[in-house]
Amino acid sequence: MSIRLRFTLLYTIILTLTLTIFGVALYTIQAQDTLRSLKQDLTQGANRLAEVALRPDSHRPPPDAQGSPPPPIPFDQFSNDQAFQRFPERDISRILDANGNLVSSPFGRAEDALPLSAQGLKALQNKQDWWETNVVSEENTLIYSRPVIVNDKVVYIVQDARPLTERDRTLQSLVTTLLIVSSLITLIAFGIGWVLSGITLSPIHRITQTAQTIGDERDFTSRVTYTGPPDEVGQLASTFNAMLSRLQDAFEKVGHSLQMQRDFVADVSHELRTPLTTLRGNLGLLRRNPPAEEQADILNDMEAESDRLIRLVNDLLTLARADAGRALAKESVDVSSTVEETCRQARQLDPQRQIQAELAPNLKIQGDKDALKQILLIGLDNALKHSTGNINVMAKQKGRLIEISVQDFGEGIPADKLDHVFDRFYRGDDISTSPGFGLGLPIAKSLVERQAGRIRMESEPGKGSMLVINFPFMG
Repeated sequence: MSIRLRFTLLYTIILTLTLTIFGVALYTIQAQDTLRSLKQDLTQGANRLAEVALRPDSHRPPPDAQGSPPPPIPFDQFSNDQAFQRFPERDISRILDANGNLVSSPFGRAEDALPLSAQGLKALQNKQDWWETNVVSEENTLIYSRPVIVNDKVVYIVQDARPLTERDRTLQSLVTTLLIVSSLITLIAFGIGWVLSGITLSPIHRITQTAQTIGDERDFTSRVTYTGPPDEVGQLASTFNAMLSRLQDAFEKVGHSLQMQRDFVADVSHELRTPLTTLRGNLGLLRRNPPAEEQADILNDMEAESDRLIRLVNDLLTLARADAGRALAKESVDVSSTVEETCRQARQLDPQRQIQAELAPNLKIQGDKDALKQILLIGLDNALKHSTGNINVMAKQKGRLIEISVQDFGEGIPADKLDHVFDRFYRGDDISTSPGFGLGLPIAKSLVERQAGRIRMESEPGKGSMLVINFPFMG
């Protein structure tokens, strides 16, 4: 069962229950109100009849010689009062004696007597009013009886009755009307609910279609179009669009990562192929038993290529450990002393070059000292390889950051190549003249970011380059 149908049925059931409660309440109120009005009319009629029965001109025939009750007489013989003439024609009125015998009726016939139960007679003799419902002339009739008391003695019993046929017919008509109207309203409400549910749930249907399209076409650029109010459905559409944006970013990142992985494998293969090809060629030359001088050159060449392979493998292992998230120490590191120590070691790489350090005191960060030294050595080695002049190293506090910079005064890096200096195996110069494998700066970037730092390269062609590293200051 669809959500649309469930919503429509729910609306219809709620409306049906509401109409049922309303109909029952209306029927009950109407039934009680008409019964109350009927009882009020009968009570007033019986009171007027009792007043007439007590008037002096009222005539009650005496019992016969055997003491039996006399036959009933018509109203016009019982009293000359015009009240009988004005009595409502729809009411059935009777006058009884204290024993329940019919004394007078409109036509004075014995068969005109109204039903009166023994329990009712007893209650009337005890000076209590009595209501009862019985069948009179094949009609359900409400009968009201009340005693007429003189000197604390019941002298008459007056009865006033009215058929319930009209009331029952009115109530039945009300029930029929309620059923018909309720049925029509329910059918109309079902149709309206079906349409409104379709309109309300149309954004969800569009979300479903969009999700199916994305699944079939892998198109994460699709979005759900929603122009309604910011209700629950609007929030769902917004959340779904936000999720699609995140999925699109993740998909693009995965695609970029896969492309980088393919490029990485291709670059590694290329870097390994050159020294391996050289080694394979030199081995072929050795099989030919060349002269001793040539053998020495071949062996020196093979040793150099072997060292090149070892350096490449070591760099790849370092990069792999960085990518794997190898745990780094989190300790207080004195930046000034670490930079000074690293500069001293770097000066041994090229004793002819000057590495000048300008260091502020009391610079501390929370990180790994060995990782920081490796980052600085990569920066200094990169500066030594790509410049011929002096190198300036500076460490200072800048706001809530510690900034370390390594500046050279070489040829600089063109703007179109500056964004790629942290890409793996990227070398802006010609491969034949650029030493290394293009893995130093990517390794440095990974180590910096794992210590909550940031790294960037600033350069201007013809004026040199500056590697800038920032770490949070530990105050």
